[in-house]
Amino acid sequence: MEHPWDRRLGVWWIAEDHPDQPAIVASPSGRTLTFGELTGSAHRLVHALRANGLGTGDIVAYALPNDVDPVIWQLACAEMGIRYLALNPALSAAEFTDILEHSGAVAVAVHPDFADRMSDVGNTGTLELAVAVGGDIPGFLPYEELVAPHPDTLPEDRVLGGAISYSSGTTGKPKGVLRPLPALEPSAAANAMSTFGRAFRFLPFDGVHLVSTGMNHGGCQGFYLGALNVGQALAIGGKFDPENTLRMIDEHRVTTAYMVPTQFVRLLRLPEEVRNRYNHSSLKVVAHSAAPCPLEIKKQMFEWWGPVIWETYGGMEGAATIAKPHRWLEKPGTVGRAVAGMAVRILDDDGNELPAGEIGNVYLESATSTFEYRGDPETTKSAFRGRSFTIGDIGYLDDDGYLFICDRAKDMIISGGVNIYPAEIEGVLSAHPAVADVAVIGIPDPEWGEQVKALVVTADSVTTTDDLDAELIEWCKDRLARYKCPRSVDFRDTLPRTETGKLLKRTLREKFWTASGRHV
Repeated sequence: MEHPWDRRLGVWWIAEDHPDQPAIVASPSGRTLTFGELTGSAHRLVHALRANGLGTGDIVAYALPNDVDPVIWQLACAEMGIRYLALNPALSAAEFTDILEHSGAVAVAVHPDFADRMSDVGNTGTLELAVAVGGDIPGFLPYEELVAPHPDTLPEDRVLGGAISYSSGTTGKPKGVLRPLPALEPSAAANAMSTFGRAFRFLPFDGVHLVSTGMNHGGCQGFYLGALNVGQALAIGGKFDPENTLRMIDEHRVTTAYMVPTQFVRLLRLPEEVRNRYNHSSLKVVAHSAAPCPLEIKKQMFEWWGPVIWETYGGMEGAATIAKPHRWLEKPGTVGRAVAGMAVRILDDDGNELPAGEIGNVYLESATSTFEYRGDPETTKSAFRGRSFTIGDIGYLDDDGYLFICDRAKDMIISGGVNIYPAEIEGVLSAHPAVADVAVIGIPDPEWGEQVKALVVTADSVTTTDDLDAELIEWCKDRLARYKCPRSVDFRDTLPRTETGKLLKRTLREKFWTASGRHV
Protein backbone atom coordinates (compact mmCIF):
# COMPACT_ATOMS: atom_id res chain seq x y z
CA MET A 1 0.00 0.00 0.00
CA GLU A 2 1.41 3.40 -0.99
CA HIS A 3 2.26 5.77 1.85
CA PRO A 4 1.58 9.48 1.18
CA TRP A 5 5.23 10.32 1.77
CA ASP A 6 6.23 7.88 -0.99
CA ARG A 7 4.64 10.09 -3.63
CA ARG A 8 6.59 12.67 -5.60
CA LEU A 9 6.21 15.86 -3.59
CA GLY A 10 7.32 19.46 -3.96
CA VAL A 11 5.22 22.10 -5.68
CA TRP A 12 6.64 21.46 -9.18
CA TRP A 13 6.15 17.70 -9.22
CA ILE A 14 2.74 18.01 -7.59
CA ALA A 15 1.78 20.33 -10.46
CA GLU A 16 2.93 17.71 -12.96
CA ASP A 17 1.23 14.75 -11.28
CA HIS A 18 -1.86 16.52 -9.89
CA PRO A 19 -2.35 19.73 -11.92
CA ASP A 20 -5.97 20.11 -10.77
CA GLN A 21 -5.10 19.83 -7.07
CA PRO A 22 -6.17 23.07 -5.31
CA ALA A 23 -3.18 25.29 -4.43
CA ILE A 24 -4.88 28.56 -3.38
CA VAL A 25 -8.44 28.23 -2.07
CA ALA A 26 -8.88 31.76 -0.69
CA SER A 27 -7.16 35.12 -1.06
CA PRO A 28 -7.97 38.79 -0.37
CA SER A 29 -8.38 39.40 -4.11
CA GLY A 30 -10.71 36.42 -4.46
CA ARG A 31 -8.33 34.56 -6.78
CA THR A 32 -8.07 30.78 -6.48
CA LEU A 33 -5.56 28.58 -8.31
CA THR A 34 -4.77 24.94 -8.87
CA PHE A 35 -1.18 23.71 -8.66
CA GLY A 36 -1.07 23.64 -12.45
CA GLU A 37 -2.28 27.24 -12.69
CA LEU A 38 0.05 28.45 -9.92
CA THR A 39 3.20 26.95 -11.42
CA GLY A 40 2.11 28.03 -14.90
CA SER A 41 1.94 31.62 -13.65
CA ALA A 42 5.43 31.26 -12.18
CA HIS A 43 6.76 29.81 -15.47
CA ARG A 44 5.29 32.74 -17.40
CA LEU A 45 6.99 35.22 -15.06
CA VAL A 46 10.32 33.40 -15.52
CA HIS A 47 10.06 33.81 -19.29
CA ALA A 48 9.16 37.49 -18.84
CA LEU A 49 12.03 38.25 -16.47
CA ARG A 50 14.53 36.46 -18.70
CA ALA A 51 13.27 38.45 -21.68
CA ASN A 52 14.10 41.58 -19.67
CA GLY A 53 17.67 40.44 -19.05
CA LEU A 54 17.35 38.96 -15.55
CA GLY A 55 18.94 35.67 -14.63
CA THR A 56 20.97 33.57 -12.24
CA GLY A 57 22.59 35.48 -9.40
CA ASP A 58 20.34 38.55 -9.62
CA ILE A 59 18.27 39.87 -6.72
CA VAL A 60 14.60 40.80 -7.14
CA ALA A 61 12.75 42.70 -4.42
CA TYR A 62 9.01 43.00 -3.97
CA ALA A 63 6.64 44.96 -1.73
CA LEU A 64 3.33 43.15 -2.07
CA PRO A 65 0.36 42.63 0.25
CA ASN A 66 -0.83 39.20 1.33
CA ASP A 67 -2.30 37.56 -1.74
CA VAL A 68 -1.43 35.19 -4.59
CA ASP A 69 1.24 37.49 -6.05
CA PRO A 70 4.04 36.93 -3.48
CA VAL A 71 3.80 33.17 -4.07
CA ILE A 72 4.09 33.57 -7.85
CA TRP A 73 7.15 35.82 -7.54
CA GLN A 74 8.82 33.48 -5.04
CA LEU A 75 8.27 30.42 -7.19
CA ALA A 76 9.50 32.16 -10.33
CA CYS A 77 12.70 33.29 -8.62
CA ALA A 78 13.14 29.81 -7.15
CA GLU A 79 13.35 28.20 -10.60
CA MET A 80 15.58 30.75 -12.32
CA GLY A 81 18.45 31.15 -9.84
CA ILE A 82 17.31 34.50 -8.43
CA ARG A 83 17.37 35.62 -4.80
CA TYR A 84 14.01 37.12 -3.84
CA LEU A 85 13.79 39.87 -1.22
CA ALA A 86 10.41 40.35 0.44
CA LEU A 87 10.22 43.94 1.66
CA ASN A 88 8.16 44.73 4.74
CA PRO A 89 5.39 47.01 3.44
CA ALA A 90 5.48 48.94 6.74
CA LEU A 91 8.97 50.29 6.04
CA SER A 92 9.48 53.96 5.30
CA ALA A 93 10.67 55.30 1.94
CA ALA A 94 14.19 55.79 3.30
CA GLU A 95 14.29 52.21 4.59
CA PHE A 96 13.08 50.83 1.27
CA THR A 97 15.81 52.74 -0.54
CA ASP A 98 18.54 51.72 1.94
CA ILE A 99 17.73 48.04 1.61
CA LEU A 100 17.42 48.16 -2.18
CA GLU A 101 20.80 49.91 -2.42
CA HIS A 102 22.49 47.50 -0.01
CA SER A 103 21.07 44.39 -1.67
CA GLY A 104 21.91 45.46 -5.20
CA ALA A 105 18.42 44.46 -6.38
CA VAL A 106 18.05 44.73 -10.15
CA ALA A 107 14.25 44.57 -10.21
CA VAL A 108 11.40 45.50 -7.90
CA ALA A 109 7.71 44.61 -7.91
CA VAL A 110 5.40 46.97 -6.01
CA HIS A 111 1.71 47.19 -5.22
CA PRO A 112 0.13 50.67 -5.64
CA ASP A 113 -0.64 50.79 -1.90
CA PHE A 114 3.11 51.04 -1.27
CA ALA A 115 4.07 53.24 -4.21
CA ASP A 116 4.59 56.29 -1.97
CA ARG A 117 7.59 54.51 -0.40
CA MET A 118 9.25 54.03 -3.77
CA SER A 119 9.78 57.63 -4.90
CA ASP A 120 13.58 57.35 -4.65
CA VAL A 121 14.09 53.87 -6.06
CA GLY A 122 15.28 55.27 -9.36
CA ASN A 123 18.33 56.63 -7.55
CA THR A 124 19.55 53.29 -6.21
CA GLY A 125 21.77 52.75 -9.25
CA THR A 126 21.19 49.02 -9.81
CA LEU A 127 17.49 48.80 -10.71
CA GLU A 128 16.79 47.75 -14.28
CA LEU A 129 13.11 46.88 -13.99
CA ALA A 130 10.23 48.29 -11.88
CA VAL A 131 6.91 46.43 -12.08
CA ALA A 132 3.49 47.51 -10.80
CA VAL A 133 1.45 44.58 -9.45
CA GLY A 134 -2.25 44.97 -8.69
CA GLY A 135 -2.75 48.39 -10.31
CA ASP A 136 -1.00 51.20 -12.12
CA ILE A 137 1.99 53.14 -10.78
CA PRO A 138 3.41 56.00 -12.89
CA GLY A 139 6.77 55.01 -14.34
CA PHE A 140 6.31 51.30 -13.53
CA LEU A 141 5.66 48.55 -16.06
CA PRO A 142 2.25 46.93 -15.41
CA TYR A 143 2.56 43.26 -14.48
CA GLU A 144 0.01 42.24 -17.10
CA GLU A 145 2.06 43.96 -19.80
CA LEU A 146 5.24 42.30 -18.52
CA VAL A 147 3.92 38.74 -18.75
CA ALA A 148 1.36 38.98 -21.60
CA PRO A 149 3.68 37.97 -24.49
CA HIS A 150 5.03 34.91 -22.71
CA PRO A 151 3.91 31.26 -22.40
CA ASP A 152 3.27 29.30 -19.23
CA THR A 153 5.47 26.40 -20.36
CA LEU A 154 8.24 24.89 -18.27
CA PRO A 155 11.38 27.03 -18.72
CA GLU A 156 14.62 25.48 -19.92
CA ASP A 157 17.85 25.55 -17.91
CA ARG A 158 16.14 25.89 -14.54
CA VAL A 159 18.44 26.88 -11.67
CA LEU A 160 17.55 26.90 -7.98
CA GLY A 161 17.01 30.31 -6.36
CA GLY A 162 15.97 31.30 -2.86
CA ALA A 163 15.51 34.05 -0.31
CA ILE A 164 17.67 36.87 0.95
CA SER A 165 16.24 38.19 4.21
CA TYR A 166 16.80 41.63 5.68
CA SER A 167 16.51 43.20 9.09
CA SER A 168 18.11 46.24 10.65
CA GLY A 169 21.32 45.53 12.53
CA THR A 170 22.06 46.82 16.00
CA THR A 171 23.99 49.66 14.40
CA GLY A 172 20.83 50.66 12.58
CA LYS A 173 22.18 49.54 9.20
CA PRO A 174 20.41 46.79 7.25
CA LYS A 175 21.69 43.22 7.47
CA GLY A 176 21.02 40.80 4.66
CA VAL A 177 21.14 37.12 5.55
CA LEU A 178 22.29 34.84 2.74
CA ARG A 179 22.18 31.09 3.19
CA PRO A 180 23.73 28.74 0.62
CA LEU A 181 21.38 26.91 -1.70
CA PRO A 182 21.59 23.14 -2.16
CA ALA A 183 23.08 21.87 -5.40
CA LEU A 184 19.75 20.55 -6.63
CA GLU A 185 17.51 21.07 -9.63
CA PRO A 186 14.45 23.15 -8.55
CA SER A 187 11.92 20.30 -8.68
CA ALA A 188 14.19 17.97 -6.74
CA ALA A 189 14.92 20.76 -4.24
CA ALA A 190 11.20 21.37 -3.64
CA ASN A 191 10.72 17.65 -3.09
CA ALA A 192 13.60 17.65 -0.59
CA MET A 193 12.09 20.67 1.17
CA SER A 194 8.91 18.68 1.77
CA THR A 195 10.83 17.09 4.65
CA PHE A 196 10.01 20.32 6.47
CA GLY A 197 6.47 18.96 6.57
CA ARG A 198 7.61 15.78 8.28
CA ALA A 199 9.14 17.81 11.13
CA PHE A 200 5.83 19.55 11.83
CA ARG A 201 3.48 16.74 10.72
CA PHE A 202 2.17 18.61 7.71
CA LEU A 203 0.63 15.55 6.08
CA PRO A 204 0.66 15.28 2.27
CA PHE A 205 -2.54 16.38 0.52
CA ASP A 206 -4.19 16.78 3.91
CA GLY A 207 -6.39 19.84 4.04
CA VAL A 208 -5.58 23.54 4.01
CA HIS A 209 -2.87 25.79 5.46
CA LEU A 210 -3.92 29.18 6.84
CA VAL A 211 -1.75 32.22 6.01
CA SER A 212 -2.62 34.80 8.65
CA THR A 213 0.62 36.75 9.18
CA GLY A 214 2.48 39.07 6.82
CA MET A 215 3.83 37.14 3.84
CA ASN A 216 7.03 39.19 3.95
CA HIS A 217 7.82 37.50 7.30
CA GLY A 218 10.41 34.73 6.99
CA GLY A 219 8.57 32.40 9.36
CA CYS A 220 5.31 32.79 7.47
CA GLN A 221 7.10 32.11 4.17
CA GLY A 222 8.78 28.99 5.49
CA PHE A 223 5.53 27.45 6.65
CA TYR A 224 3.31 28.28 3.69
CA LEU A 225 5.98 27.08 1.24
CA GLY A 226 6.36 23.99 3.40
CA ALA A 227 2.62 23.41 3.14
CA LEU A 228 2.58 23.84 -0.64
CA ASN A 229 5.48 21.43 -1.00
CA VAL A 230 3.43 18.65 0.61
CA GLY A 231 0.32 19.42 -1.42
CA GLN A 232 -1.67 21.45 1.09
CA ALA A 233 -3.67 24.35 -0.33
CA LEU A 234 -3.33 27.88 1.05
CA ALA A 235 -6.13 30.01 2.48
CA ILE A 236 -4.57 33.47 2.47
CA GLY A 237 -5.92 36.15 4.78
CA GLY A 238 -5.29 39.87 4.51
CA LYS A 239 -4.61 42.13 7.48
CA PHE A 240 -5.06 40.02 10.61
CA ASP A 241 -8.53 40.05 12.07
CA PRO A 242 -9.17 37.55 14.89
CA GLU A 243 -12.78 36.75 14.09
CA ASN A 244 -12.12 36.48 10.37
CA THR A 245 -9.29 34.07 11.20
CA LEU A 246 -11.71 31.83 13.06
CA ARG A 247 -14.17 32.11 10.18
CA MET A 248 -11.50 31.01 7.69
CA ILE A 249 -10.46 28.06 9.88
CA ASP A 250 -14.11 26.95 10.02
CA GLU A 251 -15.03 27.65 6.39
CA HIS A 252 -11.95 26.05 4.82
CA ARG A 253 -11.48 23.25 7.36
CA VAL A 254 -7.94 24.45 8.00
CA THR A 255 -5.57 21.72 9.17
CA THR A 256 -2.30 23.65 9.60
CA ALA A 257 -1.35 27.26 10.34
CA TYR A 258 1.48 29.56 11.37
CA MET A 259 0.97 32.40 13.86
CA VAL A 260 2.84 34.71 16.22
CA PRO A 261 1.97 35.07 19.93
CA THR A 262 0.30 38.47 19.50
CA GLN A 263 -2.33 36.76 17.37
CA PHE A 264 -3.00 34.30 20.17
CA VAL A 265 -3.61 37.23 22.54
CA ARG A 266 -6.06 38.88 20.17
CA LEU A 267 -7.89 35.62 19.53
CA LEU A 268 -8.24 34.98 23.25
CA ARG A 269 -9.65 38.49 23.78
CA LEU A 270 -12.64 37.76 21.55
CA PRO A 271 -15.91 37.44 23.48
CA GLU A 272 -16.69 33.85 24.34
CA GLU A 273 -19.84 33.87 22.21
CA VAL A 274 -17.73 34.85 19.18
CA ARG A 275 -15.13 32.19 19.89
CA ASN A 276 -17.84 29.56 20.21
CA ARG A 277 -19.43 30.57 16.92
CA TYR A 278 -16.75 28.84 14.83
CA ASN A 279 -15.55 25.25 14.56
CA HIS A 280 -11.80 24.72 14.92
CA SER A 281 -11.82 20.93 15.22
CA SER A 282 -10.05 20.51 11.85
CA LEU A 283 -6.80 22.01 13.26
CA LYS A 284 -3.93 19.56 13.57
CA VAL A 285 -0.82 21.79 13.72
CA VAL A 286 -0.54 25.49 14.63
CA ALA A 287 3.12 26.49 14.67
CA HIS A 288 4.38 29.71 16.24
CA SER A 289 7.71 31.52 16.47
CA ALA A 290 9.19 35.04 16.14
CA ALA A 291 8.68 36.05 19.79
CA PRO A 292 8.38 34.45 23.22
CA CYS A 293 4.83 33.36 23.99
CA PRO A 294 3.71 34.13 27.57
CA LEU A 295 3.11 30.96 29.55
CA GLU A 296 -0.48 31.79 30.43
CA ILE A 297 -1.37 32.71 26.86
CA LYS A 298 -0.03 29.43 25.56
CA LYS A 299 -1.79 27.43 28.28
CA GLN A 300 -5.07 29.11 27.36
CA MET A 301 -4.54 28.28 23.69
CA PHE A 302 -3.96 24.63 24.60
CA GLU A 303 -7.15 24.66 26.65
CA TRP A 304 -9.10 26.13 23.75
CA TRP A 305 -7.63 24.41 20.68
CA GLY A 306 -6.17 21.29 22.26
CA PRO A 307 -2.64 19.84 21.80
CA VAL A 308 -2.02 21.36 18.36
CA ILE A 309 0.33 24.23 19.29
CA TRP A 310 3.90 23.73 18.09
CA GLU A 311 6.77 26.12 18.76
CA THR A 312 9.94 26.66 16.81
CA TYR A 313 13.00 28.75 17.69
CA GLY A 314 15.67 30.21 15.47
CA GLY A 315 16.14 33.16 13.17
CA MET A 316 16.71 34.12 9.57
CA GLU A 317 20.13 32.56 10.04
CA GLY A 318 18.62 29.12 10.58
CA ALA A 319 15.92 27.11 12.37
CA ALA A 320 17.16 25.51 15.57
CA THR A 321 14.57 23.79 17.77
CA ILE A 322 11.04 22.44 17.82
CA ALA A 323 8.81 22.09 20.88
CA LYS A 324 6.10 19.56 20.10
CA PRO A 325 2.83 20.02 22.01
CA HIS A 326 3.24 17.13 24.44
CA ARG A 327 6.83 18.10 25.20
CA TRP A 328 5.90 21.71 25.91
CA LEU A 329 3.15 20.54 28.26
CA GLU A 330 5.76 18.41 30.04
CA LYS A 331 8.27 21.29 30.10
CA PRO A 332 6.31 24.57 30.04
CA GLY A 333 8.38 27.43 28.71
CA THR A 334 10.77 25.40 26.60
CA VAL A 335 11.35 26.36 22.97
CA GLY A 336 12.18 22.75 22.24
CA ARG A 337 15.04 20.46 21.35
CA ALA A 338 17.42 20.77 18.41
CA VAL A 339 16.05 19.69 15.04
CA ALA A 340 17.85 17.06 12.99
CA GLY A 341 21.14 18.38 11.67
CA MET A 342 21.34 21.18 14.26
CA ALA A 343 23.15 21.37 17.58
CA VAL A 344 22.49 23.81 20.41
CA ARG A 345 25.34 24.81 22.71
CA ILE A 346 25.45 27.14 25.70
CA LEU A 347 28.73 29.04 25.97
CA ASP A 348 30.10 31.51 28.49
CA ASP A 349 31.59 34.81 27.34
CA ASP A 350 34.97 33.12 26.80
CA GLY A 351 33.51 30.44 24.56
CA ASN A 352 33.56 27.61 27.13
CA GLU A 353 30.65 25.18 26.94
CA LEU A 354 28.39 25.26 30.00
CA PRO A 355 26.67 22.26 31.59
CA ALA A 356 22.91 21.70 31.75
CA GLY A 357 21.08 24.24 33.87
CA GLU A 358 23.66 27.03 33.55
CA ILE A 359 22.67 30.21 31.74
CA GLY A 360 24.89 31.48 28.96
CA ASN A 361 25.01 32.55 25.33
CA VAL A 362 22.97 30.36 23.00
CA TYR A 363 24.99 29.11 20.02
CA LEU A 364 23.64 27.06 17.16
CA GLU A 365 25.47 24.83 14.70
CA SER A 366 24.27 23.26 11.48
CA ALA A 367 25.83 20.08 10.17
CA THR A 368 24.93 20.94 6.60
CA SER A 369 24.87 24.70 6.01
CA THR A 370 26.01 28.12 7.14
CA PHE A 371 25.17 31.74 6.30
CA GLU A 372 26.70 35.17 5.81
CA TYR A 373 25.58 38.75 6.26
CA ARG A 374 25.74 40.18 2.75
CA GLY A 375 28.61 42.60 2.31
CA ASP A 376 29.49 42.55 6.01
CA PRO A 377 32.29 40.08 6.77
CA GLU A 378 33.01 41.64 10.18
CA THR A 379 29.44 41.15 11.42
CA THR A 380 29.46 37.64 9.97
CA LYS A 381 32.71 36.85 11.77
CA SER A 382 31.43 38.25 15.08
CA ALA A 383 28.41 35.92 15.01
CA PHE A 384 30.53 32.76 14.81
CA ARG A 385 32.72 30.71 17.11
CA GLY A 386 34.06 28.07 14.75
CA ARG A 387 30.98 26.69 12.98
CA SER A 388 28.65 27.71 15.81
CA PHE A 389 26.78 31.01 15.56
CA THR A 390 24.60 33.10 17.85
CA ILE A 391 21.55 35.21 17.15
CA GLY A 392 22.06 37.09 20.38
CA ASP A 393 20.01 35.15 22.95
CA ILE A 394 20.93 33.83 26.36
CA GLY A 395 19.41 30.74 27.92
CA TYR A 396 20.08 27.23 29.16
CA LEU A 397 19.60 23.58 28.31
CA ASP A 398 17.96 21.18 30.73
CA ASP A 399 19.22 17.65 31.38
CA ASP A 400 17.19 16.34 28.42
CA GLY A 401 18.61 18.87 25.97
CA TYR A 402 15.57 21.15 25.87
CA LEU A 403 16.33 24.83 25.40
CA PHE A 404 14.92 27.61 27.56
CA ILE A 405 15.44 31.24 26.49
CA CYS A 406 15.97 33.69 29.35
CA ASP A 407 16.67 36.95 27.55
CA ARG A 408 18.28 38.54 24.52
CA ALA A 409 21.89 39.47 24.89
CA LYS A 410 21.38 42.21 22.37
CA ASP A 411 18.86 44.93 23.02
CA MET A 412 16.47 43.86 20.32
CA ILE A 413 12.79 44.49 21.00
CA ILE A 414 10.22 42.00 19.69
CA SER A 415 6.76 43.51 19.35
CA GLY A 416 4.01 41.43 17.80
CA GLY A 417 6.58 39.00 16.40
CA VAL A 418 8.53 41.77 14.62
CA ASN A 419 12.16 42.55 15.46
CA ILE A 420 12.85 46.18 16.36
CA TYR A 421 16.37 47.47 16.92
CA PRO A 422 16.72 50.35 19.41
CA ALA A 423 19.95 51.74 17.94
CA GLU A 424 18.14 52.65 14.73
CA ILE A 425 15.47 54.59 16.66
CA GLU A 426 18.08 56.19 18.90
CA GLY A 427 19.89 57.43 15.82
CA VAL A 428 16.73 59.11 14.54
CA LEU A 429 15.90 60.72 17.90
CA SER A 430 19.46 61.89 18.40
CA ALA A 431 19.10 64.01 15.29
CA HIS A 432 16.29 66.06 16.87
CA PRO A 433 17.62 69.39 18.15
CA ALA A 434 15.90 68.98 21.52
CA VAL A 435 17.61 65.66 22.32
CA ALA A 436 20.94 65.54 24.15
CA ASP A 437 20.92 61.83 25.01
CA VAL A 438 18.53 58.98 24.40
CA ALA A 439 17.98 55.30 25.16
CA VAL A 440 15.28 53.16 23.58
CA ILE A 441 14.08 50.05 25.39
CA GLY A 442 11.27 47.53 25.24
CA ILE A 443 8.75 47.53 28.06
CA PRO A 444 5.97 45.00 28.77
CA ASP A 445 2.84 45.16 26.63
CA PRO A 446 -0.04 42.73 27.34
CA GLU A 447 -0.98 42.39 23.66
CA TRP A 448 2.22 42.90 21.69
CA GLY A 449 4.68 41.37 24.17
CA GLU A 450 6.79 44.50 24.17
CA GLN A 451 6.32 48.10 23.18
CA VAL A 452 8.91 50.74 22.38
CA LYS A 453 9.73 53.41 24.97
CA ALA A 454 12.20 56.26 24.56
CA LEU A 455 14.08 57.69 27.55
CA VAL A 456 15.31 61.16 26.67
CA VAL A 457 17.67 63.72 28.16
CA THR A 458 16.87 67.10 26.63
CA ALA A 459 19.36 69.71 25.52
CA ASP A 460 20.12 72.42 28.08
CA SER A 461 18.19 75.09 26.20
CA VAL A 462 15.03 72.98 25.95
CA THR A 463 12.14 73.14 28.38
CA THR A 464 10.24 69.87 28.72
CA THR A 465 6.59 70.38 27.87
CA ASP A 466 3.60 68.12 27.41
CA ASP A 467 3.92 68.65 23.67
CA LEU A 468 7.56 67.59 23.35
CA ASP A 469 6.92 63.85 23.74
CA ALA A 470 4.29 63.97 20.98
CA GLU A 471 6.68 65.99 18.81
CA LEU A 472 9.42 63.37 19.22
CA ILE A 473 7.06 60.53 18.35
CA GLU A 474 5.92 62.38 15.23
CA TRP A 475 9.59 63.01 14.36
CA CYS A 476 10.10 59.24 14.33
CA LYS A 477 6.94 58.57 12.33
CA ASP A 478 8.26 60.79 9.55
CA ARG A 479 11.47 58.76 9.35
CA LEU A 480 10.66 55.19 10.41
CA ALA A 481 8.06 52.51 9.97
CA ARG A 482 5.22 53.08 12.44
CA TYR A 483 5.85 49.85 14.32
CA LYS A 484 9.35 51.05 15.22
CA CYS A 485 8.24 54.37 16.67
CA PRO A 486 8.08 54.91 20.45
CA ARG A 487 4.65 54.55 22.00
CA SER A 488 5.76 56.73 24.90
CA VAL A 489 8.59 59.08 25.89
CA ASP A 490 9.97 59.63 29.41
CA PHE A 491 12.32 62.49 30.21
CA ARG A 492 15.37 61.96 32.43
CA ASP A 493 18.07 64.18 33.87
CA THR A 494 20.78 61.65 32.97
CA LEU A 495 21.14 58.17 31.52
CA PRO A 496 23.44 55.55 33.10
CA ARG A 497 26.54 54.77 31.05
CA THR A 498 29.76 52.88 31.62
CA GLU A 499 33.10 54.62 31.63
CA THR A 500 33.41 53.75 27.95
CA GLY A 501 30.08 55.42 27.19
CA LYS A 502 27.98 52.27 26.77
CA LEU A 503 24.36 52.59 27.95
CA LEU A 504 23.40 50.37 30.89
CA LYS A 505 20.10 49.30 29.39
CA ARG A 506 19.60 46.47 31.85
CA THR A 507 19.38 49.08 34.61
CA LEU A 508 16.91 51.13 32.58
CA ARG A 509 14.67 48.15 31.85
CA GLU A 510 14.67 46.75 35.36
CA LYS A 511 11.91 48.91 36.88
CA PHE A 512 9.58 48.18 33.98
CA TRP A 513 10.12 44.43 33.90
CA THR A 514 10.48 43.51 37.58
CA ALA A 515 6.76 43.88 38.21
CA SER A 516 6.03 41.53 35.30
CA GLY A 517 8.13 38.76 36.86
CA ARG A 518 10.78 38.81 34.16
CA HIS A 519 14.39 39.21 35.20
CA VAL A 520 16.46 41.65 33.22
